[in-house]
Amino acid sequence: MRNTKTKDKNSEKSENIEKNKSKTNKKMINYYIFAVFAAFIGASYILDFDLGQRIGSNFMIFARDMASILPPAFVLIGLFEVWVSRESIEKNFGNTSGFKQYIYAVLLAATTVGGTFVAFPVANSLYHKGANYSSIFTYVTSASLVMIPMSIMEASILGVKFTAIRIGVSLPLVIISSIILGNFFRDMNYKIPQPD
Repeated sequence: MRNTKTKDKNSEKSENIEKNKSKTNKKMINYYIFAVFAAFIGASYILDFDLGQRIGSNFMIFARDMASILPPAFVLIGLFEVWVSRESIEKNFGNTSGFKQYIYAVLLAATTVGGTFVAFPVANSLYHKGANYSSIFTYVTSASLVMIPMSIMEASILGVKFTAIRIGVSLPLVIISSIILGNFFRDMNYKIPQPD
């Protein structure tokens, strides 16, 4: 009996060691890819290779934007995690909240600054606090459609009528597709995997 328990523990330890090695290898591959990318950009500037310089310039613009958006966004997400109770999320975004969950999801998405870069971490927080899938899908999709700054800029360029038609047509489709996807995930009893 003891030998069986010892063998089980040893096999479990060896499986954990293999998983850790696999994770380490995946991380190292990511570092190698980034090192090759950085070397390519550096060589492009040294050798005056135009395409590489443009790629490097675009990367720096993207990195600067991310550095300006993500830190404040993660602070706000952390405050959201601490200040907003699970009961409040379940009441307003959960299975028993009715149609108002979609209204709240759209309103929350409209005030989300940073687009989907911020929407996905907020959606993860909503999920772990008890929001159902359909309200999360509505939130993430609406974050790309109805952000207030984007809608104001669009209305000033293309006109208020165009923006109203776009939002008026898009939002019902977003809500309908979110309900369909939410029901599909619920029927599958799908759970988002937890990080190891």
